[in-house]
Parts: sequence; structure tokens; C-alpha cells
Amino acid sequence: MSQKVAVLGTGKIGEALLSGMIRAGWAPADLLVTARRPERAEELRARHGVTPVTNAEAAKSADTLILTVKPQDMGTLLDELTPHVPADRLIISGAAGIPTSFFEERLAAGTPVVRVMTNTPALVDEAMSVISAGSHATAGHLAHAEEIFGAVGKTLRVPESQQDACTALSGSGPAYFFYLVEAMTDAGILLGLPRDKAHDLIVQSAIGAAVMLRDSGEHPVKLRENVTSPAGTTINAIRELENHGVRAALIAALEAARDRSRALASGAG
Repeated sequence: MSQKVAVLGTGKIGEALLSGMIRAGWAPADLLVTARRPERAEELRARHGVTPVTNAEAAKSADTLILTVKPQDMGTLLDELTPHVPADRLIISGAAGIPTSFFEERLAAGTPVVRVMTNTPALVDEAMSVISAGSHATAGHLAHAEEIFGAVGKTLRVPESQQDACTALSGSGPAYFFYLVEAMTDAGILLGLPRDKAHDLIVQSAIGAAVMLRDSGEHPVKLRENVTSPAGTTINAIRELENHGVRAALIAALEAARDRSRALASGAG
């Protein structure tokens, strides 16, 4: 943890990562940040004790560069960084859809690149971060990325060929659950419940179900069957979900998210 780490383009996820790293034992003095707006950089200094720098300064002085800008801004950032990044720097990209080859083609030969897709539960230390190695990244580089992102949740190593699927499942995944909670809350209101009570019922049910999935080791089908009595309320609800093609719609939605991730990788707008 004595190495210097720079977070470039520090938005909400980047700040959550900084905060988690500090709680995990990183010294604020070893953490550098860049931000588009000077006032944002000063906010980060005041809140976390980290050091605001320019992108060029970060490239020259940090051992690890974590790039958290939007995918459409990554090319511009790399144009700025490339003259200043030695080949021994570790580059960690958090940009959806952009392959490690995009960075390797623009940086000095042999520069190690690790691709990470995390998600917004990093804001509450419950992220799912999926980690893949570029062609020059070693097991040590992957372990370092896991150490960093493990500060805000769980990590999982996958081949880079699976990153688009992981983006569809976990990168975008929280939005699907929020969408489902929104729909169920509306249903609760239709059934006669006040919005706040419907919300509390659904959110706690979601938390409880998630903990059961995580801790029980049971297949989700088994857990669902445990709630589904013959001729009961749950099986009638499940029948309607099947009649309306909810399972097929979810599969199609995830395929669409994966395809969009692939499109980003190919440079499509």
C-alpha cells in the first residue's frame, strides 16, 4: 500500500473507490486525483486528504493509474497521457466496452493494462468488480487490482472475452433491480398501500432475498419453490409473469446490453 495510486476523472465511483481504499488502509498521501473542474478537485482534497494533480503529473508520479472517465472521453485522455506514461506503469481501465488492446496500441510497448467493470454499489461497499488482464498484465497486476477494488466490494477474475457479458449482468445490473422495485412499488400503490409502506416492504424483501441467495448456497429455483405453495398466491403471480414473457424480456434486455457494450468497443457512437 506504499505505492502511489492515481484516480483520473474522479466522479462518484472514483470517489467511492478512494474512500474505500482509505478505509482499507491506504494513506491519503499516496492517493492522487484528477478532475475536470478545479473546484471538484479541491472538494476531494478537503473531504479525503488526497492530492489533486494534473493528468500529466499523475502519469509521471503514480505507480498505478485508474482511468474512470466515460468511454467516449477515453481517447482524449490517452492522447494527453501517452507522452508521460512509462511502460512500467499499471493502467486500470474502468470504461465500459473498451478492450485492453485499445490502451496497449496507444501506450508504450509492454505497458500492463487491467480492465475492470465495477458497478454503483461501490458507493455502499457492495460492488461487484469484474477484472481481466491485458496481454502484458501479470498475476501480480491482477492481485493489485483486486486489492484496490476489493476495498469497495467483491471481485471476480474473468477472461476479457467475457467482459461484455459481465457488463450486461453486473455493470448494468443494479438498474434492473431498481426498475423492478419501481414497478413493484407502483403495484403496491395499485393494491391500496401508501407509497412509503410499499417501498419499505419491497426493499426489505429484496435485501432478505439477496442475503438468502448469497448465504444459503441454494439454487434460486429451490428458494423460489420454498415460497410457492400449491394453488397459492405466489404461483398465481408466477403464472402471470410467465404469461407476460418476463423471463424472455430479461434475456433480451441483457443481450441488448451486451451488444451495446460490444458496439462501444468497436467505436460506435
